[in-house]
Amino acid sequence: MSYERENIRRMAGYVYGEQPADPAVIKLNTNENPYPPSPAVREALAAFDVDTLRRYPPATADPLRGEFAEQLGVEMDNVVAANGGDEALRLALATFVDPGATLGLAEPAYSLMPVLGAAQDCRMRTVPLDADWKPPTDTAKRLNDAGAKLTCLVNPHAPSGVLLDADFVSTLASALDGVLLVDEAYVDFVNPNRRHNLAPLVVAHPNLLLLRTLSKGYALAGLRVGFLIGDAALIAPVLTKTRDSYNVDAIAQAVAAAALRDRRYAAELCARVRAERGRLAANLRSRGFAVPDSEANFLLARTPNAATLQTGLRKRGILVRHFDTPRLRDCLRVTVGAPNENNALVAALDELAASP
Repeated sequence: MSYERENIRRMAGYVYGEQPADPAVIKLNTNENPYPPSPAVREALAAFDVDTLRRYPPATADPLRGEFAEQLGVEMDNVVAANGGDEALRLALATFVDPGATLGLAEPAYSLMPVLGAAQDCRMRTVPLDADWKPPTDTAKRLNDAGAKLTCLVNPHAPSGVLLDADFVSTLASALDGVLLVDEAYVDFVNPNRRHNLAPLVVAHPNLLLLRTLSKGYALAGLRVGFLIGDAALIAPVLTKTRDSYNVDAIAQAVAAAALRDRRYAAELCARVRAERGRLAANLRSRGFAVPDSEANFLLARTPNAATLQTGLRKRGILVRHFDTPRLRDCLRVTVGAPNENNALVAALDELAASP
């Protein structure tokens, strides 16, 4: 006998990227930062008073929220801290989408979103992205007609890395009847010359939520700290009702605040990733891969033999991501690694191309 809810029994779970036990494996499959976090992180850990762990941490993480809000130029009431970006997504669903109501997704989407939607017992309404990986002009109409309570976009998009500008997001938010959640997990890697900043839009759009994380740009994927940013009225029910009590632990709050204060270091990390992103993209294109311009820390490389290449690379100790779905079956998603890792990837691809 099964005791799980019927919708849970029917659904499939999230398939996470392989986490190898062998440290020698070159791991370009889960979009982690190839460089270590700020020295301020080590200092914060060393200075942490373990005796304080007998007490609960600040319940709403006010010092951390205040630090992050100041950086974004918003008020603390516009920010809620979460146990990573994934909890932030779950909180948005639990707060704004009734069981049985509609969740809107641009497809391809972050593969966790349909899983979270199924767990919430949502109906899913997907809008396929255009050939240039951007939502079609009638996206809002389609989702309004479907009654979408929440619409999720990843920007820069995963897995293509394509960026939607602020005007596009503002227009879409204005046109949607429900909440628009823009997952900005990779926004720290956007070229600064683009002057991309969606934070001011939350003042103008009471239905706009932004998601940020320290996992990527700040090289803290193992810490699990993320944020939702939005109008105070949108944030309040998440902060006071649906959020788990003490959802960000004391160590994470202290370490995350230290990392945020060292903005210069994070900017340098992202600049190094951007430089390698350009070099790796050029190397892949020169070898026949079709690679769209990416503003994230990964590249989408289209090739007819993607699945075969993934297997061949894995045998050579290099992990990349392949999604066995119709739109992505001929693509590899490759995390931008450190220079030596990217060199090893290119050399392995040349070796595979030369083999029978």
